[in-house]
Amino acid sequence: MPGLLRGVARTAVVAGTATAVSNRVSRRQGRRWNAEQEAQQAPPQAAPPPPPPPAAAPPAGGVDRLAALKQLGELKAQGVLSEDEFNAEKARILAS
Repeated sequence: MPGLLRGVARTAVVAGTATAVSNRVSRRQGRRWNAEQEAQQAPPQAAPPPPPPPAAAPPAGGVDRLAALKQLGELKAQGVLSEDEFNAEKARILAS
């Protein structure tokens, strides 16, 4: 009978150790998979585009409206200004 008890005890120790190791590996693997999944779900966000540069002070001889309108058109073509911003600035330049 002592041989039988020794065999059962050894089996219990081996099974307990295997269970503990398996659980630890599963937890570690789960944490790694969660971290990878979070990294895939949250891509880095791009910084917003910089605001348009402030309008330069008019030269002493007056406002060069043609140059200002050309620069405004270039900013719109580059996507810096929206249609509404473009129209507002154009109206301001033409009114001056």
